[in-house]
Amino acid sequence: MKGTVGELGEFGLIRELTSRLTTTPAVRIGPGDDAAVVAAPDRRVVASTDILVEGRHFRRDWSTAYDVGRKAAAQNLADIAAMGAVPTALLLGLVVPAELPVTWPTELMDGLRDECQVAGAAVVGGDVVRGDTITVAITALGDLRNQEPVTRGGARPGDLVAVTGWLGWSAAGYAVLSRGFRSPRAFVEAHRRPEPPYHAGPAAAGLGATAMCDVSDGLIADLGHIAEASKVRIDIRSGQVDIPSQMHDIGQAVGVDPMQWVLTGGEDHAIVATFPPDVKLPARWKVIGEVLHPSALPQVTVDGAPWTSQGGWDHFGGEIES
Repeated sequence: MKGTVGELGEFGLIRELTSRLTTTPAVRIGPGDDAAVVAAPDRRVVASTDILVEGRHFRRDWSTAYDVGRKAAAQNLADIAAMGAVPTALLLGLVVPAELPVTWPTELMDGLRDECQVAGAAVVGGDVVRGDTITVAITALGDLRNQEPVTRGGARPGDLVAVTGWLGWSAAGYAVLSRGFRSPRAFVEAHRRPEPPYHAGPAAAGLGATAMCDVSDGLIADLGHIAEASKVRIDIRSGQVDIPSQMHDIGQAVGVDPMQWVLTGGEDHAIVATFPPDVKLPARWKVIGEVLHPSALPQVTVDGAPWTSQGGWDHFGGEIES
């Protein structure tokens, strides 16, 4: 499609974006009315919102609009899954400059649509406005399907800590891109398009998970949220955390211990949860630690000792201490 957003106009852009969408049985009224209507059989709605700003959360020379769409949807839908809910719908707030080629927002919408299909959800509406910086604001909705939500505050001493999904892949991909390279491709793609294990969240709730969180700010930081909310200490066993050989190769090439990426790299949107010790976990879950009684040590330790490097990401302060 040729032309710019300004040439197409607001309503022309909305028509073009909504024409690309698919739906699901949960969507009773989709785009085109004052508001969407999404079925909520459970009578409770799980909701999450997030914002991506160009230059802060993505770069157009690193990621296509389609990549940004997949990533924007994934990081929000992962929050829904991490509550033990099934994603149902997504709303888009989009700020774009008038001179932006129309192909950028349409490809963004394709990415949002396709990631929603992976999670079993649908884009049901939103808004577009003119602005100087591309900004993508997402609200995701989900259904608990008669299960109780799994919060960050239920971990108990004696519980196991387990994770499913990738850890450190996005951070390794970021390191590769930051040095002007585009391979190993698997790690670069993990940064551009995370692949959250959506179905594992509701499944974990069914298995009796006591606390759960998606890994968006780094494993130590996000386990820190669980430890603080649950008033416990969590110890990670480094020997039980998988580090693929290619990640070791990247670390050697750029002078970084790959364990740093695994423990503090965010944006993989793996799911980490705590479980009672007698729960039999499926093979997709990897036990990486245990929940302990609180102590004078930091709330999250590695092999029984404080992690001395940086511990995650804070949007206003940069990296945060563990």
